[in-house]
Amino acid sequence: MKFIPIICSVFLLGIIFISKPPLKIQNDTIKLNDIQIIGSHNSYKIAIEEPLFNLLLQKDSSLKSLEYEHIPLNDQLNLGLRSLELDVFDDPDGSYYSNPKGLDFIKEKGLAPLPFDEEKKLQEPGLKVFHVQEFDFRSHHLLFKEALEELKIWSSSNIGHTPIIITLNAKDGQIPQTRKPFPFTAKALKNIDKEIREVFSEEQLIVPDLVRGNFNTLQEAILANGWPNLNDVKNRFMFVLDEGDTKADAYISNFPNLEGAALFVNKEEGNPTSAFRIINDPIKNFDKIKNLVSKGYLVRTRADANTKEARTNDYKRFEKAKNSGAQIITTDYYMPSKLFKSDFKVSFEDGTFEKIQK
Repeated sequence: MKFIPIICSVFLLGIIFISKPPLKIQNDTIKLNDIQIIGSHNSYKIAIEEPLFNLLLQKDSSLKSLEYEHIPLNDQLNLGLRSLELDVFDDPDGSYYSNPKGLDFIKEKGLAPLPFDEEKKLQEPGLKVFHVQEFDFRSHHLLFKEALEELKIWSSSNIGHTPIIITLNAKDGQIPQTRKPFPFTAKALKNIDKEIREVFSEEQLIVPDLVRGNFNTLQEAILANGWPNLNDVKNRFMFVLDEGDTKADAYISNFPNLEGAALFVNKEEGNPTSAFRIINDPIKNFDKIKNLVSKGYLVRTRADANTKEARTNDYKRFEKAKNSGAQIITTDYYMPSKLFKSDFKVSFEDGTFEKIQK
């Protein structure tokens, strides 16, 4: 059976995604870190088409962890998700990722691959969005700036929405049998800021300067004063660099003390720039997450990973994520999978994706 991307399936079923109403805030004491939202992991991803996926599984059965997909970004937001994740690859001159090997593998089997990048967007210079070069390359938005523009359009049509928190992976790791990505140097990391600010104004962003206010450091601000009131930052976007110390430090070298930065960084507590922590395993790190949340940090964790929980309908990780108090919980399954049999679906008890914890 030929693979059909989920968006086609959604269209054929006649499902219409209607935007959820804004989260109702009864008073001005609710802060950004008092809410809990569910978002998606690798939010841009279109499933690997079936012939190529089967070839990959023959080489490595563990690659079944790649068997997931997402509907377009604006449809996710219309469902009520309020956090997204994007992987970006640097491509300063353009065209570097235009001809993924996966297409040739399908042709070598005598099959015709699905259309790919017919508008030649990958030829444009700038940041690209996909999961794995060569093999998991299908994306609802191949261009980072194009994804941002769609989010901006959605926001302008949904005034009053809870801030959208977007984590970014700056990907430059080489995987066997794939081309080597351009490294994310300090200069390349600064280009992430550049592309964000070409789309969003300062008034549309939650940035470190806004949260720091008159305090000397970001960490001082969130520990002493907390995050902004939710009503004051509605309709905004917040971007976080989901990387370790090497890239975080390279990014900070462009913006000492994160002054003028568009991104928050995932620096461990105790660092002057620490305010947002990414701790993906809420079972192993349950107590740590609870402690960080109690101090005022924003924490992102995951309800599932590598398709494991979905294949076994295991909600233990999600329950721990909720009970930890982590404000952002990401999943691949805000809708049950259409790629394998499973009823696994992550949402709050009332079927929504955002709530107030306070």
